[in-house]
Amino acid sequence: MSVNPNRIGAGVGVGIVGGGFMATVHARAARTAGATLVGVVASTPARSAQVAEELGALQAFDSLEALLADERITVVHVCTPNALHAEQAAAVIAAGKHVVCEKPLATTPAEARSITEAAEAAGIIATVPFVYRFHPMAREARAQIAAGGKVLTIGGEYLQDWLAAADSDNWRVDSAQGGNSRAFADIGSHLVDLIEFIGGDRIHSLFARTRTFLAERSGTGTVTTEDAVSVSFETVGGAIGTLLVSQVAPGFKNGLVLKISATDSSIVFEQEQPDSLWLGKLAENRVLPREAERLDADAARLCVVPSGHAQGYQDAFNGFVADTYAAIAGETPVGLPTFADGLRAGIITQAVLDSAASGQTVVLD
Repeated sequence: MSVNPNRIGAGVGVGIVGGGFMATVHARAARTAGATLVGVVASTPARSAQVAEELGALQAFDSLEALLADERITVVHVCTPNALHAEQAAAVIAAGKHVVCEKPLATTPAEARSITEAAEAAGIIATVPFVYRFHPMAREARAQIAAGGKVLTIGGEYLQDWLAAADSDNWRVDSAQGGNSRAFADIGSHLVDLIEFIGGDRIHSLFARTRTFLAERSGTGTVTTEDAVSVSFETVGGAIGTLLVSQVAPGFKNGLVLKISATDSSIVFEQEQPDSLWLGKLAENRVLPREAERLDADAARLCVVPSGHAQGYQDAFNGFVADTYAAIAGETPVGLPTFADGLRAGIITQAVLDSAASGQTVVLD
């Protein structure tokens, strides 16, 4: 299936809940897809009016209830702090509207399961922006691994530095708003989603360690959520792997790197260098550039500019939103991350926390 991201959203009316950075990213993607940004609701009526003007929305709403009552709105994007996701997504589902909910889908697996089942029962499209799937070279990595034999080893890391200083602060540091997990729920979830999506296998068991290196932050006080996580794991198919996740790694801005080795080939995908893919074989190593005519069809369809013209994060996000709107239109895009994938990430996150607390290996159902 080929999706034209500039046309697929025609006739889709969008509502956005939240007014931060992610609301801006979602709004850009909705406009790129050709949708109409009907309205937004933020933390206060005054903030809603400000965000509506900034994003170019037709209307500011004073409450989520008022936004959901507007018949012009087809799909609602939930872009609020983590602790609000489950309740707000449930309200969107109850209103019979399609929903895009930022990750983590909920702060507990039970809440994530509840809204996943509710969306399935209502027959609505419900997606989670695991957008790194939508880099063309991530799709090419998936195709290469599928053709490369049995997966043997997996190595992944996701390193950031935006919370590396003691005076760095954000609502995510507060467990009341961000939930009991920070680093892993926020960025580790992206990494495990890519591992299972690209590797074509599921994590079966894991052993984790968590660390809070900055237990006191100037804006928050005592911190209970983790700064960094290390995980060793085994997949259902028998591959073994390790993960390292940190939000306190100086110099690393968004360093997601995934290395997978199978019996016949290996791949290295780097999110900060998304226009190429390293391929390894016994007799040859090479770097494959993003050239649509040389890629798997599912990767090629996500190429929106010619090779040599860089694609990045917003392009990947645009691809995710375009595929969500294509699903709303009745199509079946390959690899669209749904609430079931959000639930899966929540289950793995809880397993990481449980393992770190107990010092034991956790087997996932």
